Amino acid sequence: MKNPELQVMLYGEHIASAEVSISSKDIMLQEVVKQENPNYLLLYMNISEAAPQKFEIILKQGKKQTVVPYELKQRRPSASEVEGFNSSDVLYLIMPDRFANGDVSNDIIPGMLEAKVDRNDPFARHGGDLKGIENQLDYIANLGVTSIWLNPIQENDMKEGSYHGYAITDYYQVDRRFGSNEEFRSLVQQAHNKGLKVVMDMIFNHCGDQNYLFKDMPSKDWFNFKGNYVQTTFKTATPSDPYASDYAKKIVVDGWFSECMPDFNQRNRHVATYLIQSSIWWIEYADLDGIRQDTYVYPDPDMMVRWCKEVFEEYPNFNIVGEVMIPNNPVGTAYWQQNSVLNEKANTKLKSVMDFRLRTIAGKVFHEETSWDTGLQLLFEHFAYDFCYPDINNVMRLLENHDTDRFLLETPENLNAYKQAVTLLLTIPGIPQLYYGQELLMSGSNKIDFGYVRPDMPGGWKGDAISVFQENGRTAMQQEAFDFMSKLLHWRKGNDVISKGKMKHFMPRNNVYVYERSCDGRSILVIMNGINKEVDLDLAPYKEVIGDKTSSKNVLTNGNVSLGRILHLQPKEVLVLEL
Repeated sequence: MKNPELQVMLYGEHIASAEVSISSKDIMLQEVVKQENPNYLLLYMNISEAAPQKFEIILKQGKKQTVVPYELKQRRPSASEVEGFNSSDVLYLIMPDRFANGDVSNDIIPGMLEAKVDRNDPFARHGGDLKGIENQLDYIANLGVTSIWLNPIQENDMKEGSYHGYAITDYYQVDRRFGSNEEFRSLVQQAHNKGLKVVMDMIFNHCGDQNYLFKDMPSKDWFNFKGNYVQTTFKTATPSDPYASDYAKKIVVDGWFSECMPDFNQRNRHVATYLIQSSIWWIEYADLDGIRQDTYVYPDPDMMVRWCKEVFEEYPNFNIVGEVMIPNNPVGTAYWQQNSVLNEKANTKLKSVMDFRLRTIAGKVFHEETSWDTGLQLLFEHFAYDFCYPDINNVMRLLENHDTDRFLLETPENLNAYKQAVTLLLTIPGIPQLYYGQELLMSGSNKIDFGYVRPDMPGGWKGDAISVFQENGRTAMQQEAFDFMSKLLHWRKGNDVISKGKMKHFMPRNNVYVYERSCDGRSILVIMNGINKEVDLDLAPYKEVIGDKTSSKNVLTNGNVSLGRILHLQPKEVLVLEL
């Protein structure tokens, strides 16, 4: 590794009183750090001259001697050359507990705190696991996405709500109700074999209150407010607010998400190293292709810069996307992307951020009629601010995810709005993110409980009456939606016009939004009718992108579309034309 330092944490009753030595001759024990709590020792070793080996950590307490075996393993060839996700990819977000149950034997693990499975309770565990996802990799690959992002799979041994994974109790262990570390590594390998990348969800801001690091704290400064609960304000604009008080910033960054999620103090160098090292270990161990970092604006910003720097030094082509949930203003989101001129304090080193503003306006854009200030006009105005981003191709675009309302609040009467939204998501600059079930018209709101936007995939459990993983288990409308999305996804693969091309758009005229994507002499034109009426669109204003072409191919139907003086559009019609 580029960084030769290894942190090893030892935990045991009154272990701090031990004298420490190691059996290896080519590993240097640089520092032994005691904490306030005598049950911890932190060892810092330099392994720059070390070969792969097994060695012993020797602890002497008076006449008592304890030997702890440790192994440095050989790295995989070219481990540092992994190519992370990029704008040629489409991510498919999966909540493992709700996707498919491939191994019923791990539904309930004796001794774990939440020892029940109840699929009728949206807040309870439902039994989905890694084996279930592995069983459906062909379904995912056939849909046409290129990468899967899994909500957290690390241990969440919490008393309730453990299904979602965001209250980690062991940073180095897969939750046994999902499977084992080895099964996760196998899933990644199987995904790679099918041409799918894998992105792992990580949480540095907080852990679960059942984590041993909180239950028996190494020292009080491992957690903010010395381990005492102080609620965050959730005001994500505060850290970048030039007028914010120090107190307001402290409450946002140091405050807790909830009483059961204590907030790490990343200013403590041992905490920072612990978190950074754990992420690099997972990249190396599981052969990951990317990381999605939860609640990116809440941890200590200096530590997050250090983390990105260290990860990208080890894996230059890797990618990390930070959850920057600023739903009302793209400027606030762009502040957090690396090389932003908006951020005078520091270069964050963060390659990718998430466009939650697009998700916020998507309902009004596509479910309402376009007028001078709503509908497709909102899209035009939103994309006009893309200049804020240093790298628009590394902005993740989404219509929904596990923390938001579904794009469809209820089953639609027709697919007009759905087709326009999906088309937009898959043809604009950036990295599209889909949410499991979106291809099958899953609907719902999180107003009562987040569980209502995290339903089971029918057919993922033995005994389900239908299986949407099979065509004969889908309604006619679901199949139409699946086919529509799949066609666009497969067309998008390897299409440099979409993944690398420039964009030019036109202010909506006659309630119609038109934009072009172009690259190396090739171009596509996307045309959307924003109203539920037929429109005759005068093509003269679009001469600069149409040129002298008189015909085009409609990607969505494979038919030809004439480009004369007038283009007739059906109500809420969308066209993707190859010129």
